[in-house]
Amino acid sequence: MDRKRLAVPLVCHGHSRPVVDLFYSPVTPDGFFLISASKDSSPMLRNGETGDWIGTFEGHKGAVWSCCLDNDALRAASGSADFSAKVWDALTGDELHSFEHKHIVRACAFSEDTHLLLTGGIEKILRIYDLNRPDAPPREVDKSPGSVRTVAWLHSDQTILSSCTDIGGVRLWDVRSGKVVQTLETESSVTSAEVSQDGRYITTTDGSTVKFWDANHYGLVKSYKMPCVMESASLEPKNGNKFIAGGEDMWVHIFDFHTGEEIGCNKGHHGPVHCVRFSPGGESYASGSEDGTIRIWQTGPLTPEESDALVSNGPVGKANANAEELSRKVEALQVADDGNGKAKEKETTGNP
Repeated sequence: MDRKRLAVPLVCHGHSRPVVDLFYSPVTPDGFFLISASKDSSPMLRNGETGDWIGTFEGHKGAVWSCCLDNDALRAASGSADFSAKVWDALTGDELHSFEHKHIVRACAFSEDTHLLLTGGIEKILRIYDLNRPDAPPREVDKSPGSVRTVAWLHSDQTILSSCTDIGGVRLWDVRSGKVVQTLETESSVTSAEVSQDGRYITTTDGSTVKFWDANHYGLVKSYKMPCVMESASLEPKNGNKFIAGGEDMWVHIFDFHTGEEIGCNKGHHGPVHCVRFSPGGESYASGSEDGTIRIWQTGPLTPEESDALVSNGPVGKANANAEELSRKVEALQVADDGNGKAKEKETTGNP
């Protein structure tokens, strides 16, 4: 076996409960960044390349279901079960705005021009907040037919994409009229919807199917049956020739975009995979799991046989064991800490 092909993922500890959403910033002059949402109520910001912990946004009182960064990675946003969406200063960690809702906020997204924040959730209402006038009441888009699960902007902020937790399909809303102009039909509810970096495709996950849609004409381009129920999928942004998917079998699968053939499989998570995302340059991808960890994998895929061998015998097991031991030591230190050294201690768990 060619040992050079065996890649060890970066295991990012820090969350104490399941990781349910991940978002990469575009490449900025300072690199690119990764933000994670977790049921532990504390979104975390990391260096997108190394996984090193940068900071934690503290202020939510309930599980955080969604998170995002603006184009310059200067502001972050999060949607929570505490009935609020918050906007944060990504440099200082300070809370800039808190937008109160009447129920759980499941999804949030900055507009391309970064002036607007879109939210959706259990209330079945899509709201658009003007960040230049944060005290002004939000604009409400025509009522969603179901509880909102995902939201995204496309067509230079002229169109909104949303999916629901309780009914199938993806709805495309015209921002000017506030009405649905198109529905992308799916058999099951859509748990993940991603607009490709070049704006050509919409990638959706529903049940055990991953679909790719033309983002401009809304036709179905590809539809692939997966080996299990998948919760999230992401298209490689640079060449668009492969995609990743993760779900209930705890693995991160890599597929050929053109044929749907599985070309790699990464094993290591100890719980279902809730979210997967490619980095902006496509050189790596991240996965978040029920096990509370984020794993950053290099793009070069492992074959299923190599992945099995690595998990059973190779350095992944050792790396995980070392990381878990380090995490336990850090947690022990934090119990005795008065808070002044907490960030420094936690930083060591970002890149074991």
